[in-house]
Amino acid sequence: MADAAIILAAGLGTRMRSRLPKALHPLAGRPMLRHLTAACEAAGFSRIVVVTGPDMPAMADAVAPHALAIQHERLGTAHAALQAMPLLDDATGACLVLYADNPLLRPETLSALRAARPAGGLAMLAMRPADPAAYGRVVLDESGLVARIVEFADADAAERKIGLCNVGAFLADRGDLARWLAAVGNANAKREYYLTDIVAAARAEGAPVRHVEADVAECLGVNSRAELARAEAALQAKLRAAAMAGGTTLVAPETVFLAHDTQLAPDVVVHPHVVFGPGVMVEGGAEIRSFSHLEACTVGEGAVVGPFARLRPGAVLGAQSHVGNFVELKNTVLGEGAKANHLTYLGDAAVGAGANIGAGTITCNYDGFAKHRTTIGENAFIGSNTALVAPVTVGDGAIIGAGSTITQNVGADALAVARGEQTTHQGGAARFRARRTRQKEKA
Repeated sequence: MADAAIILAAGLGTRMRSRLPKALHPLAGRPMLRHLTAACEAAGFSRIVVVTGPDMPAMADAVAPHALAIQHERLGTAHAALQAMPLLDDATGACLVLYADNPLLRPETLSALRAARPAGGLAMLAMRPADPAAYGRVVLDESGLVARIVEFADADAAERKIGLCNVGAFLADRGDLARWLAAVGNANAKREYYLTDIVAAARAEGAPVRHVEADVAECLGVNSRAELARAEAALQAKLRAAAMAGGTTLVAPETVFLAHDTQLAPDVVVHPHVVFGPGVMVEGGAEIRSFSHLEACTVGEGAVVGPFARLRPGAVLGAQSHVGNFVELKNTVLGEGAKANHLTYLGDAAVGAGANIGAGTITCNYDGFAKHRTTIGENAFIGSNTALVAPVTVGDGAIIGAGSTITQNVGADALAVARGEQTTHQGGAARFRARRTRQKEKA
């Protein structure tokens, strides 16, 4: 049997005040929706259907390779879940329904929900927040099973004192779920079909409903920018804790921002105010100094980055290499022990082991139409303020004089200097100042 999951993502998210669908707002460098699909996959839900609205073309790419169902009329959450059912006609296992705006749910929690489902019954997720506020309350019967869910607006004084609240994730056999969804009516103020009403539909058939209590931190809902920020803070705290437990030193953890897939090996040291975008791997003993920004790059063992460095996609730093302050690398391999210590841009380049790149060096890799590569050999020395006009190759052990503009290949162990000849006029400065003074007096 293949268990399935339905993710409801058709909400407009009007409180986000954004053209971007709510489910696509990022957390730790990945859309909220992708966090949920990854959790479902890890929990063994091999078939996933995402329900979106008809006015959300941007969702298609984010959903792939999973199935997409469209809710053409927004008639409520139960109605939305029903739109996914035709895509699961051949499903015979359990079916999970959850909301895209609960992006922090863990695979372990979803697995626990599956394990808790009673035979022929329904399992649902609940939590006990410190302030239950306007959450729907979960009312239990004498045996501890769920009797009903009461929305806050409909709850009486006694029910509002209940601390157990509905999260909004439900799991049942696919056939049972389809039947209970179809039984939901819309006799309410908004004339909508509510997913929570499947509890009453199950109970009406005598089916047991059991709850799993989850950690409040993973049940955070995101419906506004402020709630998005709270979810980001919660996820960052989790990622930082995991990094430090794995042997990474974060000197000031609260100032370091990690992506969902950041890989930091033991004995990496990360100084304050560092940002990791998606796709970064840092090997053991490397040091990332303050105010550096890294994305889609690899930092080798014992390498030093920063402060104030930027590693863009495709940057690969060899072991013991150095990238210093105000240095930017893009699609560039820096060989073992190579150094670019300050004020440099290296794009579409390969720098050999032991090479030294002087301050102010740039690879002129773009001609307005295409990108071109620069190759710098092992132990080459590039003098300060050099412009390397790609495509160009500097051989092993070559030296480029400071201030040069290099447009032709330089062979191994060659010395290249390409700059205008200096001329010196003795006394010229004094004559210039005198001339300018006379001109100013006449003006």
